[in-house]
Amino acid sequence: MRRLALRLLAAATLATTLAPSIAEAQAPAQPPHAWLFGTWTGGIFPVPSSMTDQACLSQPVVIFTRDLVLRATVTEQTLTQREIESARTVAAGAEFRFAATSGGGGGLLGLGGAASIGFGCEDLDVLHVQRRGENEISFPGCMDFPNPLVRCRLR
Repeated sequence: MRRLALRLLAAATLATTLAPSIAEAQAPAQPPHAWLFGTWTGGIFPVPSSMTDQACLSQPVVIFTRDLVLRATVTEQTLTQREIESARTVAAGAEFRFAATSGGGGGLLGLGGAASIGFGCEDLDVLHVQRRGENEISFPGCMDFPNPLVRCRLR
């Protein structure tokens, strides 16, 4: 009886030790761009030092999600979205490759079009994100975003 109790105790101890490891192994891994998830402002314009959290969240310029990157344009009221085909971590930040687009409409006053679908970078379907600090990024080589972007904090 004593031997059975010791075996049960050893099995229970082993099970509680392995349970978190098994749960962690089965948890879905975060994508390489998870550190970007959320709302960002700036980029198109310099971020005022007096901007409140509420003002930042009410006028997002770029939003990163698991599958999409949404961006604001000066000429459109709605956010333009790009579907992420692949994302990878690079030394200074992240690189996104977007699914090919079908072109796009003329936009407000005919100013939108294909240019508003991208980020003003050399390649319409590639975005390089440079990490400049804990809550600051930039899009090097992208004419539509000459200024750094800062993360909007949730209260």
